[in-house]
Amino acid sequence: MSDTTDLSQKRCKPCEGGAKPLNRVMVEGYLADLPGWELQGEWIAKTFAFKNYYETMAFVNAVAFISHREDHHPDLEVGYKACKVKYTTHAIHGLSENDFICAAKVEKLLK
Repeated sequence: MSDTTDLSQKRCKPCEGGAKPLNRVMVEGYLADLPGWELQGEWIAKTFAFKNYYETMAFVNAVAFISHREDHHPDLEVGYKACKVKYTTHAIHGLSENDFICAAKVEKLLK
């Protein structure tokens, strides 16, 4: 990524319709700093595996806390030992820096 600022230290900014989604080059640059995250259409996504339901739900609750603080919410697919986290910016029908900021914050949960 060209910006040397740690994404997990940034805050999400409100996104309005009319703003342009990130282009493919920018998306790939951000993804280079987020191992395991992949582009899926207008989304970035990663599946996290856990030992049991309790750990999965603790992770889900932590992601919910991050989402509330950043006012940027993912789609979550929750199973017994896994959670898939998917980000997009609905207001612009594509990806914004906010998606990558939140993904970086989610990554920090497990370090």
